[in-house]
Amino acid sequence: MMALAREETLLKTGALQKAIFSSANFASIATDARGVIQIFNVGAERMLGYAALDVMNQITAADISDPQELIARAQALSLELATSIAPGFDALVFKASRGIEDVYELTYIRKDGSRFPAIVSVTALRDDQDSIIGYLLIGTDNTARKRVETERDLLDQALQEKNTELEKANLAKSDFLSSMSHELRTPLSAIVGFAQLIESGTPTPTLPQARGVQQILQAGWHLLELINEILDLALIESGKLSLSLEPVSLTEVMHECQALVALRAQERGIAVAFPAVDMAYAVTADRVRIKQVLINLLGNAIKCNRLQGRISVRCVEKPPGRIRISVEDTGNGLAAEKIAHLFQPFNRLGQEASTEQGTGIGLVLTKRLVALMGGSMGVESTPGQGSIFWLEMGLTAAPQSSYATPGHATTGHAKEPQPPLHSPVAMQTLLYVEDNPANLMLVEDLVARRADLCLLTARDGMSGIALARATVPDVILMDINLPGISGAKALQFLLEDMTTAHIPVVALSANAMPRDVAKGLDAGFFRYLTKPIKIPEFMHTLDVALKYAKTASFCLKKEEKVPLALVGSA
Repeated sequence: MMALAREETLLKTGALQKAIFSSANFASIATDARGVIQIFNVGAERMLGYAALDVMNQITAADISDPQELIARAQALSLELATSIAPGFDALVFKASRGIEDVYELTYIRKDGSRFPAIVSVTALRDDQDSIIGYLLIGTDNTARKRVETERDLLDQALQEKNTELEKANLAKSDFLSSMSHELRTPLSAIVGFAQLIESGTPTPTLPQARGVQQILQAGWHLLELINEILDLALIESGKLSLSLEPVSLTEVMHECQALVALRAQERGIAVAFPAVDMAYAVTADRVRIKQVLINLLGNAIKCNRLQGRISVRCVEKPPGRIRISVEDTGNGLAAEKIAHLFQPFNRLGQEASTEQGTGIGLVLTKRLVALMGGSMGVESTPGQGSIFWLEMGLTAAPQSSYATPGHATTGHAKEPQPPLHSPVAMQTLLYVEDNPANLMLVEDLVARRADLCLLTARDGMSGIALARATVPDVILMDINLPGISGAKALQFLLEDMTTAHIPVVALSANAMPRDVAKGLDAGFFRYLTKPIKIPEFMHTLDVALKYAKTASFCLKKEEKVPLALVGSA
């Protein structure tokens, strides 16, 4: 039985060996210790174009013991197969003779001279006394894999080139949007700014004048809203809208939204009910954008409501770990076919001829902003009864309260130190660096209402720097797009000069894209105001800057170093 088993094993082994060396899928070439080819299988014949009888036992040299001589002799084999078939084979033989075995990529050369890539391994064959008796080279055709790799590399290169083109296109689009925003806001700044001056001026406008001014302001602010919505939507579509996601207190956001929509709701006799002020909910969101979302929904609820209607804002937890914020109105509601088109850009659902202003962009923008903040949005509506617009956001741990009373400036910068008690009241100087005559005139008229201010003006950045060094004003207003050097560059010169480094510099610019504001604050502007000017916001910012200037001036007189965090910080 043992003998039969051994014989069966030998037969199987012989069959396996025969199958291996007869396989057409890989080339098997075995040489003796001298490099004379002893085995040249079917796969080698198919891949290389040689017949086995043409290449086997083509050398009858004496035994060669020196490996270097063996390699030299191998290079001179009949048909120079050792190296002609596989250039680099000599080096692999040398490695194999020293026990170094690995898989390599070589180029095989066929009998007709054509070449193809191959995966090759070379193994030193040893006897029972560990002496080398030959070498075995096994190779497989690597053409298909190389073709795939080449195609993949070409595809990767094409994708990289395409991404580069898209990046350039997106950058060009962003630059265009920023430029367009600036160009649209510049004339609008004069229209809205002077209309506000007339509205709040002395003597009080007559009734017809007041009506006309009110129409100008309504149209101006509506146009500004349209500009902002189109730019925001374009930024989202280009993937350039940046969000700062952080824990945001819903209590604070609701307080701010309530203050902002109260007057609009009151004008139409609409009652707005907000949730309890002490709710301890916080969501992961961008603070500015979540407030924009809620104000959009509240604005729509007011606009689409009936006179003397109601709006209810509710917050309900939706496990696990989410909260639904809903805004319910008592308007006309929407039919199912209109809801299907509700979130299409510029689709006002047949309200184009109505007296209510709108763009058809607000809800589209709102839904996309919610999605970017990881939330979802939907609507439920009943014709004749009203609609409920809702959004769901992820709950998170409540942040440390930073709630400020309505009217407090929200553009962040380091906290202003308190001025010394009993400081004398004196005339303060304001320098405005601006090249646009209409903007200069507007600020001149605003400052003329302040008996405590003296206004200096400069038409370009270099003149503004020179005037600031000569007069050391208390506060500087700086446009960004100036002839010569930009307002941002002028700011750097001012911050680097010990004479002017302590002066708060407020940016007043039509560059109003979010990235423009962020770059300005990072550069060191004390505040960044966008045009058109909102007079209450402008005056409040001016008061804050003047208050800080008094403190900075007091610190300098005391020969105390002003903290870096307070100098032009944001």
